[in-house]
Amino acid sequence: MDFRLELVQVPVSDVDRAKDFYTEKAGFHVDHDHDVGGGIRFVQLTPPGSPASIAIGTGLSTMAPGSVEGLQLVVTDIEAAHDELAARGTDVSDIQDMPWGSFVFFADPDGNRWAVQQITPRTAAGA
Repeated sequence: MDFRLELVQVPVSDVDRAKDFYTEKAGFHVDHDHDVGGGIRFVQLTPPGSPASIAIGTGLSTMAPGSVEGLQLVVTDIEAAHDELAARGTDVSDIQDMPWGSFVFFADPDGNRWAVQQITPRTAAGA
């Protein structure tokens, strides 16, 4: 039995503003945007090349908007990722090099925080 994590809810205060941010500034694809009734709107967004998605909407969660930290995207070229996010108008940090990888950081309009990591190749001693 496989248990794959494929959807994470991200609480936002304004669904349309967040959808615009994730599609226009972060480059995510819109998979679904449905008003299912009863005050529930479900929007599923997927980063390019990712098997996992995020869900934003109304009536999905009791989490406070902006309360999610530690979401992480993994890329093969941190400079290209930084440049693409910056070119899209995302307020992205400078590249930070650490022993376990190189990172840039950004947040959505509500303050949900993301890391983008280029993993440092493992060595035999560090594996």
